[in-house]
Amino acid sequence: MYLLELSDKIDESSVECQTDAFLDRPTTPLFIPVKSGKDVATQIEEGELFDFDVEVRPMLEVLVGKTVEQALLEVMEEEELAILRAQQRAFEELRSAELVEVQRLEEQERRRREEKERRIKQQREALQREKESVEKIAAWAFAKQYLSELLPRVYGMLRDKGYFYDPVERDVETEFLPWVIKEVNNTLGKRYVARTILNTLIRDIAEQRLEAYRQEEQK
Repeated sequence: MYLLELSDKIDESSVECQTDAFLDRPTTPLFIPVKSGKDVATQIEEGELFDFDVEVRPMLEVLVGKTVEQALLEVMEEEELAILRAQQRAFEELRSAELVEVQRLEEQERRRREEKERRIKQQREALQREKESVEKIAAWAFAKQYLSELLPRVYGMLRDKGYFYDPVERDVETEFLPWVIKEVNNTLGKRYVARTILNTLIRDIAEQRLEAYRQEEQK
């Protein structure tokens, strides 16, 4: 296997071209219309049209009159506006004074109303306290009268049921008497046993003697 180097070269050539320089557009010429008709001329001499000093006087009088009239109207309007402003200030001052007076009267009325409500509340509280005092006194009198009859009965019932007792008496009843009864029962029991034994002995002896007596009689 062999490696070959390619050495073929393609033919080349260079070509150039150049354009013309750009030319500016020329300015557009002015349009001049075609002349038509006929030329006519006239001549005016000095003083033929009007006299300025004479002709301008009425115009000046009108202008001055209108200016003075407008000035007078503006002055009158300013005076009227000043009067209106003064009246408005006086009205606002009067309204402010009336508003202050109304607020003072409202505050005075509010204080009177609050004072009246406070007095009414105090009167109601006093009446309520008086009513409560009367009710308490009536309840106390009723309770006193009721308890004057109830307490003796209650004390009697409690005493009968044993809630009120003498400690010594209760001690005697609960401690001493049961002990005495117990001892008496024990003693009686012992006596009963002794009597039973004695009766048994007596009966046995009597039977023995009776048996011995019978035997003696049979002999």
